[in-house]
Amino acid sequence: MIILKKLLKRKLALFGLIIIFTAVVLAIFAPFIAPFSPNEQFFDGLTLEGAPLGPEAGFLLGTDLLGRDLLSRIIHGSRTSLIIGVVANGVAVTIGAFVGITAGYFRGLIGSILMRFTDLMMAFPALLLAIVLAAIFKPSIWIVAMVIAMVNWVQVARIMYAETISLSEREFIDAERSLGASRVRILFKHITPHLVSSLIVFGTLGISTTVLLEATLSYLGVGVQPPTPSWGNIIFENQESYLVHFAISLRSRNH
Repeated sequence: MIILKKLLKRKLALFGLIIIFTAVVLAIFAPFIAPFSPNEQFFDGLTLEGAPLGPEAGFLLGTDLLGRDLLSRIIHGSRTSLIIGVVANGVAVTIGAFVGITAGYFRGLIGSILMRFTDLMMAFPALLLAIVLAAIFKPSIWIVAMVIAMVNWVQVARIMYAETISLSEREFIDAERSLGASRVRILFKHITPHLVSSLIVFGTLGISTTVLLEATLSYLGVGVQPPTPSWGNIIFENQESYLVHFAISLRSRNH
């Protein structure tokens, strides 16, 4: 109740929460909210010249190059993007937490090997590495999610490594060692719980990054493949139409 009162006082935070809630609801209930099937091609969905329709009564956001309803594809695309965002970020946080906490607590040879591997992964540009991995494997929703996870875990590992080292040197950890607590007990009972808040932050903020990376991969043709809708391939499929309408609008302004 206290959190709700504080949220109501912060208008921008409340506005952002409403947008996130709307996007999640659209993704979950897409088959019930979308007016049409995302892959249904309409006979009257194109002009006589074969061009996409603009926004009108039957198609609120118009149609694409194949005469499909754009609003329905965008709504169903939100489901695809949300699934990939949640799954990819969850896997990335899990891998990063395991590598960072293990390396930061045990250190020595194990820590050096894990962190040098992390440094090696960080040396590659994330987008370029994702494109290479996505091109090697046959693209699908789950493959794209795993590819994104493989390039996003390194930041989490670095942060968890630094925080674990800092916690390992605290007085209460030294006290546990002096009382004879095992290394496993110290790790799971006294260090890991203090890292949960940081993991929650990464788990929430990282979803937006994974959604953008998925859209980029799909736009470049190595992400989610048509006819499955995603925000990236929707933009790719209709970019020619956008350019044509943009050129027409410029001409009308000049005249």
